[in-house]
Amino acid sequence: MTVTPRNTDLLRGTLEVLILKALSRGRQHGFGVARWIEDLTGRELRIEEGSLYPALHRLRARGLIEARWDITEFKRRARYYRLTDAGRRRLRRETDGWQRYARAVSRVLRST
Repeated sequence: MTVTPRNTDLLRGTLEVLILKALSRGRQHGFGVARWIEDLTGRELRIEEGSLYPALHRLRARGLIEARWDITEFKRRARYYRLTDAGRRRLRRETDGWQRYARAVSRVLRST
């Protein structure tokens, strides 16, 4: 599944929690966040720039992540993002909620 402007509304909360999870591993630039999600999911989830950067801006505006300009390993200027304490707390809550939701949906799908 590719995250595109068409289905971004449906996946907005999903994309934001995935970004928080990616940043829980340490600071990353936007491309690194998208690449990690894509690689981890076997490219089942492909994050388009038109979805990624607005989500990063929303998370930053809510104080869940911070951003700072820095130089990449390829000597290019990029904005690096990192979780705030509030972002870590939100990730824990969202992860618990998603796990409960997934278990409930699985029970329904396994029913006869």
